[in-house]
Amino acid sequence: MQELPATRAAFARGELTFTKVRALTRVATGSSEESLLDLAGALTASQLERALRAFRRVAAEDAREAHELEYVDYYLDDDGTLFLRARLAAEDGTLLIKALETARERVVERRREERAAAANDPQAQAQAGVGGASIDPPRPARVEALLDLAAAALVAEHEPRGERARVVVHVDAAALCADSRGRSELEDGPLISPETARRLGCDADVMAQIERDGLPVSVGRSRRTVPPALRRLLEAREGKTCCFPGCERRRHLQAHHRQHWAHGGETSLENLVLLCYQHHRVVHEGGYTVEGDAEAGIRFRNRYGIVSPLPPPRPPPGRADDLLTDNHAHGLRIDPNTNRNGSYGDLDFQRAVTAISSAAG
Repeated sequence: MQELPATRAAFARGELTFTKVRALTRVATGSSEESLLDLAGALTASQLERALRAFRRVAAEDAREAHELEYVDYYLDDDGTLFLRARLAAEDGTLLIKALETARERVVERRREERAAAANDPQAQAQAGVGGASIDPPRPARVEALLDLAAAALVAEHEPRGERARVVVHVDAAALCADSRGRSELEDGPLISPETARRLGCDADVMAQIERDGLPVSVGRSRRTVPPALRRLLEAREGKTCCFPGCERRRHLQAHHRQHWAHGGETSLENLVLLCYQHHRVVHEGGYTVEGDAEAGIRFRNRYGIVSPLPPPRPPPGRADDLLTDNHAHGLRIDPNTNRNGSYGDLDFQRAVTAISSAAG
């Protein structure tokens, strides 16, 4: 690798992140280093990566080969998890990444608004904190963004606006009511555990079907496990927030039967709690139980018998003057040249590639 003293010095001063340095070392030379450093300061790390990749691709003139090698593939692993693999040309891949990152930004903004709303709500603030996150880490924002994109794509024009996409599960009554042998599988998909089927059935459309020798002989009417009116009462009681300790999520919430309806539990307000997707999965597949509590109303106990603690109150906000004093004591200084991370404005892609081409000769 060619020696780049100016790049190394900028990194040591904190002007460049490691991501930018790594990107520059793929293209920069002794003669082009200074010009590329100026460009690196004007762009964000992701914008710089995109521009440098485009420059290298244009220089190699491999557009035709890139399109010939395109593919999208997926397969289901033995445990039922889905693996996705894809290779796209740069312009198409950029479109996909832009859609995914836009959805991710919406997820991050949504979570930020939920935290802000909880901070301004005394009742929610008493339940907010880091307790839930320490028990179960949050779902990656890009995973939630990808599922948001999939759900949006599956809402057909003729369907009511906002209706959720459906996942069909075939499960035998014996497998649903107890851990007995019987069919429990996704339609056109892999087998799933009975506990997963019970979780999906907590808040779903249910249709009974009687079979003989594998053939249906009677099909009942589809009905909603939790009727809309009861769902509205549940959301009002829980403040439209997941009731797991420390969780502040207000999206993708599901009604959970404390005693499952397959085990004789009633679909009533007293037997229901509101959980986000992640903590609903923790309760079912993770072995948590929901118990009554005289003070908190309910409490969650994990499979080892340990009760999930209520999160501590939020710490007081920090003071900027104290942070600056502490930095000064350690010989650190924050100024306009610290981590020159670009303006986060719209990227003039063609202009950036032209600037790289001019600097690199």
